[in-house]
Amino acid sequence: MENKDRASNATLNWLRAAVLGANDGIVSVSSIILGVAGATSEKHTIFIAGLAGLVAGAFSMAVGEYVSVSSQSDAEKSFIAREKRRLADDPKHELEGLAQTFEAKGVSRATALLVAKELTAKDPLAAHLDAELNLDEEDLNNPTQAAVASFVSFTIGALVPLIAVITASRHTRVAVTFVAVLIALCITGYLSATVGTASRKRAIIRVVVGGAVAMAATYFVGHLFGTAVN
Repeated sequence: MENKDRASNATLNWLRAAVLGANDGIVSVSSIILGVAGATSEKHTIFIAGLAGLVAGAFSMAVGEYVSVSSQSDAEKSFIAREKRRLADDPKHELEGLAQTFEAKGVSRATALLVAKELTAKDPLAAHLDAELNLDEEDLNNPTQAAVASFVSFTIGALVPLIAVITASRHTRVAVTFVAVLIALCITGYLSATVGTASRKRAIIRVVVGGAVAMAATYFVGHLFGTAVN
């Protein structure tokens, strides 16, 4: 059961990073594309802008995720090393601290001490990490995995508006891209809610409304300034 839980946690973290990356790719690149489309109808220009947004965004997401998760992982490893030293230097004091942790959660003194002793006899480090820090030494965040998941998912998400805008006709380009993006956002909203066990309806409404506002705003800005410059 423990191994299954660890695998489930690792999968959950990967899915969260992937869904977030896909959503960012869809919204940011579609906004860039529609912003440029508002200023010009040249397909080549729109495609280059979208492609540049895809490449820059994918690498930015990957690097940002790697740095963020690495920092968190370093902090977790530091906590674990500190707990190991404390257990080696003063196990009695650590046992008392573990018992007090259970007492603080509403367990009686006798029961808290009994549970602390039994858990310590089995695996003292795991007991302290779980009860006091909510950590599992064998299930730490993986920065490389998170970075790859963000890079790939951002790219996949960004391809939705990019493909839509280059395959649609000149007169339907904006409308087709807008609709394709809203459908893709419905999917990412549904998936994000499923992964986080939240309300699917609220999640879908949030991402769809946010994406629609972002696209409309950038299209308006592109059209306004594109006309002004011309």
